[in-house]
Amino acid sequence: MVDVLENKRAATRFRVLVEIAERQPAVSQGEIAEAVGVTSQAVSEYIRELVDDGFVEKEGRSRYRVTKEGVDWVFQSATDLRRFTERVTEDVLGSVQEDAAIATADLAAGQTVSLSLSEGLLHAAPDTDDGGATGVTTTSAAAGDVVGVTGFEGVIDLDPGHVTVVQIPPIRSGPVEDAAGVADACEDAPIVTAAGVEAVAALRDVGVEPTTYFAPGEVAADAASRGLDAAVVTTRDAVGRVTDALRDAGVDYDVTQ
Repeated sequence: MVDVLENKRAATRFRVLVEIAERQPAVSQGEIAEAVGVTSQAVSEYIRELVDDGFVEKEGRSRYRVTKEGVDWVFQSATDLRRFTERVTEDVLGSVQEDAAIATADLAAGQTVSLSLSEGLLHAAPDTDDGGATGVTTTSAAAGDVVGVTGFEGVIDLDPGHVTVVQIPPIRSGPVEDAAGVADACEDAPIVTAAGVEAVAALRDVGVEPTTYFAPGEVAADAASRGLDAAVVTTRDAVGRVTDALRDAGVDYDVTQ
């Protein structure tokens, strides 16, 4: 269980620290108490504990600032909460929700189907009892049409994709020196994203139109989680944001120089 969900006190401690971070350095304990739903006295006790633990430092009367250790703890707790929420949404509730799939053959409503991922999309086929993931159709569909599926069971057999991150110099450092390397890295990748104007231009210079230049790391991570290889072209200035997104998603990647 995520620490901040273990008990009410841990959750309140997390919320108080977030409120301090939002209001720092001038912190009104009364405003925090109202936002969190506890008394001002309770907020004072939480702040004192946070100071003692090194998560908050006092700069003067009613003036506090979250320390690096405090920021790290909030960030880690928030990340754990996000992952917990995703697990509940995808794994726990996923079995009872309805999703859409591409029918690979004519299907009738109420039919048990085998589920697979192809080109990053969920596909439903007449059940072959191969021990893989299955579901039950909620609608009928002809081959190639969209069909509703629920009652998910089992695990979809999937080889996660790999992400190649290609670094190029920012505009102030001059032109791209290895255009051929950019082209080679993207040649066989079904998903190519670009981080920044320089990356878009570098791709277009070698005849590659990026799949997207919005949230490039997140898009590449999502593609890899669906079994697709991806390439991300990014300036050296932005590579950290890209790799953070890939690392948070737990996908396999490498960075070229």
